[in-house]
Amino acid sequence: MRLWCRTGATLVLGAGLGAAASRLLSVRGGEEEEQRPEGLPELLSKIPVLPVPRVEASELTQVSPGGSGALMKYGFPSLANIKTRESYITSYDPRTRTASWVIERLNPASLNGPSDRKYCDFKEDDSVHVFHRSTNADYRGSGFDRGHLAAAANHKWSQKAMEDTFYLSNVAPQNPNLNQKTWNNLEKLCRSLTKRHLNVYVCTGPLYLPRQEADGKLYVRYQVLGRNHVAVPTHFFKVLILEQAEGRGVELRSYVLPNEPIDEKIPLERFLVPIETIERAAGLQFVPNIMKRTSSLQAITAR
Repeated sequence: MRLWCRTGATLVLGAGLGAAASRLLSVRGGEEEEQRPEGLPELLSKIPVLPVPRVEASELTQVSPGGSGALMKYGFPSLANIKTRESYITSYDPRTRTASWVIERLNPASLNGPSDRKYCDFKEDDSVHVFHRSTNADYRGSGFDRGHLAAAANHKWSQKAMEDTFYLSNVAPQNPNLNQKTWNNLEKLCRSLTKRHLNVYVCTGPLYLPRQEADGKLYVRYQVLGRNHVAVPTHFFKVLILEQAEGRGVELRSYVLPNEPIDEKIPLERFLVPIETIERAAGLQFVPNIMKRTSSLQAITAR
């Protein structure tokens, strides 16, 4: 059993991680080995690794094309404040007023159907305490879009499923240029991958990454919006778990994009990062749970 990462990706993360290099991981006999090129920047080592319980992968049964019934096949990245919707599962962070992560499953059946976005409106999540939820007023006049984490266009199979993506607990403040261009292109890429994979599991979330300031120290600084102080992420991540047909294993891709305008000429492959970058920065775990469900995992950091 071997987990490996193709190196060579150029990392474009804005002010947060700078030019962090790829890391090569291998799993042999259940033990991780690290190989770091000489001179590898050590900024990642300064990001605290938060303990996250390992969770057995869920054995829930699928009940609808893009429904949440089978979403946790590869386990929970974390365990706090889990909420289940028609089309996705989320872990909500009441401190930031956004989700820590959202997981959805895409396949051809979930991407087609009668639902229409024009019947959907952004709405408060009544399942979140009024002290800890965001409102539309928080975003009004802020200069930020209400950026979907689980994308509306991923769930055309059901009007209710699409409407559930408009809960404000499923959005985060996103730069309009990013939301409407490069991020939208990444969402389209996720949908296109369903043409040659059995299922595409997508986990999306915000990141709040440190940057080095004039005094040489690292700080995490981010803006907050409105009276509810909705946190503006410095970056966003997407982790894609791509199931190969006929039991040929799983391919893993992980992206980090800065929450700022990005030139659309920059290919999305430039934002591929080793999965550990996200696990360390977000305090989540993906690989241990995935490895419980497959003996063949290919982690792509360059294409």
